[in-house]
Amino acid sequence: HQNGSYGDKMRSLILRGLVFALLVSGYTAGTTMAFAGPFEDAIAAYDRHEYGTALQLMRPLAEQGNADAQNGMGALYYHGYGVPQDFKEALKWYRLAATQGNLDAQLNLGSMYYEGEGVAEDLARSFMWLSIVADRGYGDAAKMRDAVKKEMTAAQASQSQAMQRKCQATNFRECD
Repeated sequence: HQNGSYGDKMRSLILRGLVFALLVSGYTAGTTMAFAGPFEDAIAAYDRHEYGTALQLMRPLAEQGNADAQNGMGALYYHGYGVPQDFKEALKWYRLAATQGNLDAQLNLGSMYYEGEGVAEDLARSFMWLSIVADRGYGDAAKMRDAVKKEMTAAQASQSQAMQRKCQATNFRECD
């Protein structure tokens, strides 16, 4: 998409709003578990805006391979909460979680490829990730996917579908 036009800015705001809403709803759902643990404690700290504490609790879990914690680390770096904002670092954590099938992380990757944050703008890759999430009936992912599709050429759509087949056939190991 072309940066600078009102329509593009509006689509960007809509896409960001949907991603943020899904990110927050995913965390809120996680706090209703009957047994509290380090991840739930990290989310509680996040909800209280105690991002340094959230980071300290989440990082060891993320480094041990916990996909929810990896997505949480991505969110902290994406927003610059408790750390300097770093889209490349956010992308790294989102990718780690996405390869484990984490829907929030896959959605976040779709948004980052759409916006060109931490990575070159890539509508085909954005559409691929958003389609994977939408196909699983997750939140407003279908609306986001459809917004991206309106900006794609037929060649990009075809490329994206081939990428999606490969990504899913390899259980998310060959997606980038």
